[in-house]
Amino acid sequence: MAGARNPRAQRYLVAVEYVGTRFSGSLQRPNQRTVVGVLEDAGVHALSNVCHVDVERISKRKPDEVFTPHEPGVVKRAVNHFLHVGFGLNEAVVLFTHGKQGRNEGDIMVTDVCCVAPDFHARYKALERTYHYCLLSGPESTSVFEKSSAWHISEDLDIQAMKKACSILVGHHDFSSFWAAGCQANSPMRTLDELTVTEVFPFMFFPSSIERSEMESSDGSLVYSRTPALESSRKESDGSCSSSGKTESENRKEFGSRLRHRCFVVTARARSFLYHQVRLMVGLLKSVGTGDLTTADVERILNAKTVTAAPPMAPACGLYLANVKYDLSV
Repeated sequence: MAGARNPRAQRYLVAVEYVGTRFSGSLQRPNQRTVVGVLEDAGVHALSNVCHVDVERISKRKPDEVFTPHEPGVVKRAVNHFLHVGFGLNEAVVLFTHGKQGRNEGDIMVTDVCCVAPDFHARYKALERTYHYCLLSGPESTSVFEKSSAWHISEDLDIQAMKKACSILVGHHDFSSFWAAGCQANSPMRTLDELTVTEVFPFMFFPSSIERSEMESSDGSLVYSRTPALESSRKESDGSCSSSGKTESENRKEFGSRLRHRCFVVTARARSFLYHQVRLMVGLLKSVGTGDLTTADVERILNAKTVTAAPPMAPACGLYLANVKYDLSV
């Protein structure tokens, strides 16, 4: 917060989630919708982003009277109310949006609020930050519901090779090769506590009738089978299509249904990251997964200490700020 702090104000720590697709980033920019808080890329999503705000409880009838601070739940409900109805919010409130008619279109919401000490700083008090990045692998085009929530890779991804690449990057390193222009950090030295890749259920997982019958195991739990290859039919001389040569799973595909993509989640955890570091690392992991790069290339790029050595970074659409951890007991 700029300027001298109001001694009558209560400082709150506020967690917020938002869909980053229709936001221009977190810096205030005229005539563009922004998220005001910690620096984030335009298009990056947040499952839990955090900032602190100072709010003074005042009365228009008795402006000189000192009131007890608002309960955190009151602040949460009030902010979400204003975000929902689309009114502008002043600087005392955690977030505000700029856009047509001032509407936020329901893609931003405060999820938690707590009282903190007057000198608490949301950025500098953070113990660690966790990011997730979602990739979809498969030759079929993505659903319209997935285009802005994941990075679609048409090639197959070798998860074992990606895991080996992750192990090379974990630890304390000079991450200059993942240090994008515009970064405000004074040093490229960072300690990466975790970098993993896991195959998970696709985000839009609605089982077909065939899958529902196959997924019921003897104990009632669900079992998920891998994605079948794309259906390939050939035309006969009379113009009709033949399904000969298809696999059994292809022949059983329901008309109008989609073949499932494989879904991978890259998780990165550290106290702090360089600007674009996660997206640059994911771009590298993707290149390893497709076979364009090897684990030896990962070591070479890390040791090159220049961002020009790294492959193109991953797009913002698949990146999620998942959690910012604090010690709130002190």
